[in-house]
Amino acid sequence: MADSSKTEKATPKKRRDERKKGNIFFSNDAVSVAVLLASFAVIRVMGPGAVEQMEAFLRYCMALATDVETESLTGTLNGLLMQFLLTFAKTAGPILAVAVVVGIAVTLFQTKMLLSGESLKPKWDRLNPIQGMRRLFSLRSVIEALKGLLKIGVLLLLMYQFIDGVVDLFTKNFYTDLTSAAAHIFSTAFQMVMEIMVAYIVLAGADIFYQWWDYERQIRMSKQEIKEEFKQMEGDPQVKGKIKEAQRKMAQSRMMQQVPKADVVIRNPTHFAVALRYRPDQDAAPVVLAKGQDELALRIVHKAEESHVAVVENVPLARALYATTELNRPIPPELYNAVAEVLVYLYRMDGKLK
Repeated sequence: MADSSKTEKATPKKRRDERKKGNIFFSNDAVSVAVLLASFAVIRVMGPGAVEQMEAFLRYCMALATDVETESLTGTLNGLLMQFLLTFAKTAGPILAVAVVVGIAVTLFQTKMLLSGESLKPKWDRLNPIQGMRRLFSLRSVIEALKGLLKIGVLLLLMYQFIDGVVDLFTKNFYTDLTSAAAHIFSTAFQMVMEIMVAYIVLAGADIFYQWWDYERQIRMSKQEIKEEFKQMEGDPQVKGKIKEAQRKMAQSRMMQQVPKADVVIRNPTHFAVALRYRPDQDAAPVVLAKGQDELALRIVHKAEESHVAVVENVPLARALYATTELNRPIPPELYNAVAEVLVYLYRMDGKLK
């Protein structure tokens, strides 16, 4: 029985894991019905030829019975055996071959070409008599037993109804020739087999649906199992959060080391700060070395003041630079004029601009 706490559909990973173990959705009735249909089709097509082959074999046997000599009994038996094998291969061989091929094809179609060695490994828990009794009286075993009884009951019912309907016609065969009687018997038998096959196709369809439902029920997962699987696949969120926090701190540390190399830090009094470097000989435009918001902005300003880097307060420019720039990248062209005015002002203050 499936655990009542397992209320969620199986995840793709769960399905892949179950498939590797050989636990897949599979209907034996579908294989049986497919083999039955294919075999009957071959019999229907090859029936006349098979009858001729068996007739030839019986004539051969009757000829041997009249012509056999004691001194050649061994050779006669060898010839009879060879003729029997040849007749069997011509009549039953195609039916068996088609049945095997169709059975393998339908099996591989249901399993999607699965070849798993897990199911071949010995499982010692199967030798446990307690586990065996549990499996014997499990819901699946009961349903399988009921399915078997249902198939037998349907078969007997169809045969009884059919025979009851045609039994009066069989007596008329005594007044007809052998060929007509045999044709009539085969025709009625074919009709009965067709009714049985239709019933078995319906039962096979019901079995496919049941097997699918039972498989989905067996592989259901609990919410906790889904969480654990997510942790295994994506990593523990707490661990990932700590890793991201460590990476963020390392990136901030490297960025803070760039602040002393800046020419100016443009700030909004407490919310934003952007450190810029401009070297006309190597930079096509001012480059952003560091930027931050709130507490990080204050740290950038404090680091700049310690390193004697000019700090300029310009609220709209600081906001624009923070929103439109990336670290270690030049500022956008639309901010060239505003930043140039700040740099010119600083150069004049330092006497660098003549």
